[in-house]
Amino acid sequence: MTSVPERGPAHIAMFSTALHGHVNPNLGVVRELVARGHRVSYAVPPSFTGVVAETGARPVPYSSVLPADGDQDAWGTELVDHLEPFLTDAIQALPQLAGAFENDRPDLVLYDITSYPARVLAHRWGVPVIQLSPAMVAWRGYEEEVGRAVFEPMKQTVRGKEFYGTFARWIAENGMDIAVEDFMGRPDRCLVLIPGVLQPNVDRVDTPVYTFVGSCQGERAEQGVWSRPPGAERVLLVSLGSTFTKQPAFYRACVEAFGNLPGWHVVLQIGRHVDAAVLGDVPANVDVRTWVPQLSVLRQADAFITHAGAGGAQEGLATGTPMVAVPQAVDQFGNADTLVALGVARRLDTPDATPDALRDAVLSLVGDPEVARRLREIGAAMAAEGGAPRAADLIEAELLARASD
Repeated sequence: MTSVPERGPAHIAMFSTALHGHVNPNLGVVRELVARGHRVSYAVPPSFTGVVAETGARPVPYSSVLPADGDQDAWGTELVDHLEPFLTDAIQALPQLAGAFENDRPDLVLYDITSYPARVLAHRWGVPVIQLSPAMVAWRGYEEEVGRAVFEPMKQTVRGKEFYGTFARWIAENGMDIAVEDFMGRPDRCLVLIPGVLQPNVDRVDTPVYTFVGSCQGERAEQGVWSRPPGAERVLLVSLGSTFTKQPAFYRACVEAFGNLPGWHVVLQIGRHVDAAVLGDVPANVDVRTWVPQLSVLRQADAFITHAGAGGAQEGLATGTPMVAVPQAVDQFGNADTLVALGVARRLDTPDATPDALRDAVLSLVGDPEVARRLREIGAAMAAEGGAPRAADLIEAELLARASD
């Protein structure tokens, strides 16, 4: 893989939201672009400007009205509860972002799937735009097989009609002629930051539009380094990500399952919205944390109990870590089934995640040579997808193509 020297350094604008699962996956791409000499301006709310600055990009902070990452109650339980906040945030953020770039317009726009203003601004500026997807993408036939069943019932509700009406008017007011569904789910060009093995119906994905570049996680040294404790024969990481973390009963089940288990050290991430006191007496081999540098822990872990979010799932695959998937919401149930089908995980739904079931699942995984073989095989395939260097190559190719028009 080589960069494209003919074009020279460019000004690239990246847009995202204040959610770990939507920032972490693209930081490696940003870091690679900066290393190649490009000037990257990264628009993100203030809570993420520090990690963005570590990549060498220039943070462009804007005010967001999204619920806080980790406050799962604020996100509700219905589909419309998960969609409305992003549209509300986009409408109020667009003027801020337009003003921030008014005198420093980019040559190309990159954007996370949740950053709707980016697509509007790229259209307004007449520059190429590339989506960086941290999760699965639509395939040919997706609407008929999945989309209609998911979205049509919402469209019949009062809130659903209002959501679609507001979205359609906002798109039209910004000079774009595109349906709401296509605006949200059908980008002009997309680099998919997950390995192809996590993509349903990957053989039916429109390859001229979507390119799977695999995991672009990088080192993430800015998030800290975790060290395996002396004497720990086995390490287990338990994490439900950054949003769906209010599960004290599940954490107590993990403590009961693995506390004082000979040879095991447990890193138990409970998030910022659960008081560790509710866990009761915790054995010395269980390290309770509100947050951990997950990738650093996984590189030394022997097993991973995860909610099977797209980020956690691919990090488990990239580090060759057997997983017990305990899905909590949205795409996590499908991801969990995919990991099981790949032969590297067991699935336990929350009501079934008893201490005995959790312990049995973990111990069966780490002792299975076929699981280890599959993880090695998948890891090799992921490495071949190219990661951040290939993503940067494709972005530079788009810049070069535009320069030659």
